[in-house]
Amino acid sequence: MLSENIKKLRLARGISQVELARALSVSKQCVSNWENDNIQPSVEMLVRIAKFFNTSTDYLLDLDTEDHLCIRGLTELQAMHLKLLIEDLKGANANSSNTAFTEKK
Repeated sequence: MLSENIKKLRLARGISQVELARALSVSKQCVSNWENDNIQPSVEMLVRIAKFFNTSTDYLLDLDTEDHLCIRGLTELQAMHLKLLIEDLKGANANSSNTAFTEKK
């Protein structure tokens, strides 16, 4: 749901409603209304929110439940390092799951 996704992304970034409002040039009340599902942002604002959080409008609208990482603006080398880091983290999670599984046996 849009309201939940905006709030989740804002909290993940560690910013307040006031800070998000400033970044988007809207009032704090506007952000609060979005997050409480009282009003919906305009299409133009939805695009601005997506750009601010480096995500897609599809993700914000729950049309795409995969959280895609936006690498726009990174060099090819930076993007490659980021992809390698993600693969390392996936491997670490898999190892943690395997360890937890074997410990439970």
